[in-house]
Amino acid sequence: MCYAIPGKIKEIDGKTVVVDYFGQEKRAINEFYDLGVGDYVSAQGGFVIKKVSPAEAEETLLAWKELFFELQDMDLRLSGINLNQKNIDKGLRLILDKALENIPLVKKDLLYLLSLDRQQDKELFFKAANFLRQKYHQNACCVHGIIEISNFCNQSCQYCGIAASNRNLSRYRMSVTEVVEAAVEAVEKYGFQALILQSGEDSDYKLDDLVGIIEQVKNRCPVLIGVSFGEVGLDGLDRLYKAGARALLMRFESSNPEIFAKVHPGRTLDSRLAHIRKARDLGFIIMTGSLIGLPGQTREDIVNDIYLTKALGAEMYSFGPFLPHPDTPLAGCLPSNQEEVLKTLALIRFIDPETAKILVTTAFETLSSQARRLGLLSGANSVMLNVTPLKYRRHYAIYPDKADIYSEINDQIRETIDLLKSLGRAPTDLGISSDLVNNHEKK
Repeated sequence: MCYAIPGKIKEIDGKTVVVDYFGQEKRAINEFYDLGVGDYVSAQGGFVIKKVSPAEAEETLLAWKELFFELQDMDLRLSGINLNQKNIDKGLRLILDKALENIPLVKKDLLYLLSLDRQQDKELFFKAANFLRQKYHQNACCVHGIIEISNFCNQSCQYCGIAASNRNLSRYRMSVTEVVEAAVEAVEKYGFQALILQSGEDSDYKLDDLVGIIEQVKNRCPVLIGVSFGEVGLDGLDRLYKAGARALLMRFESSNPEIFAKVHPGRTLDSRLAHIRKARDLGFIIMTGSLIGLPGQTREDIVNDIYLTKALGAEMYSFGPFLPHPDTPLAGCLPSNQEEVLKTLALIRFIDPETAKILVTTAFETLSSQARRLGLLSGANSVMLNVTPLKYRRHYAIYPDKADIYSEINDQIRETIDLLKSLGRAPTDLGISSDLVNNHEKK
């Protein structure tokens, strides 16, 4: 969004460029521009999205320079950690010593962290995750928008409020023109540089429609486009990629095949994973994860979910709480809670400290008014704002009482910028992993 600054290209190696932001260096993939060392670019999600003129870039950077270093200092202060506190749990201290020395943790260690009960120990766990976030990613923070283009769905996932089985929901489907105009407005009026287009598995949206939307948006404005349309088929993924989409948001929801089968009747975990792996092979940024607190889920399941996310080569981890919807078969089940979500976010940072971009989900913000702040202080470094037109937003009711369904986009932006500045987070790109760089260099 508007919380983004250009960077200066320092190195070029094939399709990969190194972008400098006041001394912070991030890698990005360049697919579209004839660039040279010294050029200025805007990058999102590790992709160059546009070339910026020297005059525009230097004016922006001059305005940000003093504040950038103030934010950097603030983040360093907030991410500091003291392991010399009295009465620290001995088991926790041993685990933190290993993690901070980059010694891989075993599953026993991870389960121990999830079982922490004392407030002092949990707070130290969260602070250690924030320390690791700062160590490997500095104070960069990703902010992207999401447009929910249709709440029609032909699936009957047991937890989901927009499932086909819910007869109490008012349905909507934005026209192709509406979607394109909403996306262009998000970029040109509000300054977003990365957008997710999301819907249920809507059979009335043909693949040609989705391809056309992406192509039209890309032709009209520079933006990183992510897609979240469910299982569109392996050939469908290829067409979406060729149209210009570069990120796929697709959760596997649970790595436990039994739990997956219970909440996804008629679908298999293998099919879901095949889609994600195909998308990775094509070059998509993978955004995936699970639901925290699904009925029958154990802490070992959560650890396995994180392991699977890492094995899938995810750039962004999307783990959110299970929130039962009253019009679903799981209506009577208990929701997840703030503590379990924070523990999971922190654990992700421990398991994948160098690569993970960790999203504070809208579902978590629905669960807790302090979710965004607490999540960002527990290892997370990405947030998402809802830029769906207001008249549709409340009908995309995957879970009840969804956050920001009545919030104007400008208000969301202002609140987010104020929060990020208060935490010392900077408007720089998070860069991209070596694995995805290598994938693109082979193409």
